[in-house]
Amino acid sequence: MKFLIVTGMSGAGKSTVLHHLEDTGSQCMDNLPPLLLSQVFSLFDQVEMAPSTVVLGVDSRSGAFFDAELVLTAIDNARKKHLVSILFLDCDTETLIDRYKETRRDHPLMQGNMSLEKAIEKERDMLQPLREHADILLSSGGFIARDLCAKLDTLLSDEHNPRKLRIEIMSFGFKRGIPKESDLVFDVRFLPNPYYIKDIRSYTGLEEPIRNYVLGKEETKTFLSHLFPMIDYLLPLYQSEGKRRLVIAIGCTGGAHRSVVLSQALYEHLHAGSYPVSITHRDIGLEEASWSFRRNHSQTAT
Repeated sequence: MKFLIVTGMSGAGKSTVLHHLEDTGSQCMDNLPPLLLSQVFSLFDQVEMAPSTVVLGVDSRSGAFFDAELVLTAIDNARKKHLVSILFLDCDTETLIDRYKETRRDHPLMQGNMSLEKAIEKERDMLQPLREHADILLSSGGFIARDLCAKLDTLLSDEHNPRKLRIEIMSFGFKRGIPKESDLVFDVRFLPNPYYIKDIRSYTGLEEPIRNYVLGKEETKTFLSHLFPMIDYLLPLYQSEGKRRLVIAIGCTGGAHRSVVLSQALYEHLHAGSYPVSITHRDIGLEEASWSFRRNHSQTAT
């Protein structure tokens, strides 16, 4: 039987993922205390008409009953008889704070005068062992629910070929921090910045004015002429070492212009190859919202 353990940060989209998987035919059970996990694995051994895939939600909502090492021990024991994968849903702290502000819910670890940011960091520490052992790591920052589910479907389909190296390309802005899941990080802030071109500043790297500006620069052409061969050289080496997931992060200042263009260029280069490849633009929506806020604030001030 195949089990999928869904875990990760509160507010990162676990409920959305569980509902989606249930709608697509999986048997789902949420908010399982780690102490019961081994019993649940044993329970399905006794079911004659067991579902093909069982999805189990395990996370910090168990409070004092949560123990990441206990979860990993139960999974290791279950793997002697079953296929068990761990899906970890992650998200940057700034986005999680914004999501909690929108829903007005309390974080499950907030106690007394603890701030939301402190509760999020406490949860990261609690869940770190599960994150390190995750078979699939999915960052939900910048995704709406529909796109998150579509990305999950792609990752799960790739999981059927577990020996194949999966490549995940992520654009980001350095001012919001380097993605923690990155394996390779490229800083493209040396390229001319279209933000200072007033006529095209409001576009993103997914749109033609920015793409033409960035890709038309000699610095960009030279950089890509080195980047593509280097990545092509590295991928078989990572594959031969047994690595299953390679996250390539490309960053600029805000994460909406240069990094997006270069990430798309690398994605297009690799997409025709033999490795499954996906792309995420972590900060593009946040940067657009920041510009909108600054424009509105300026108009209000005047």
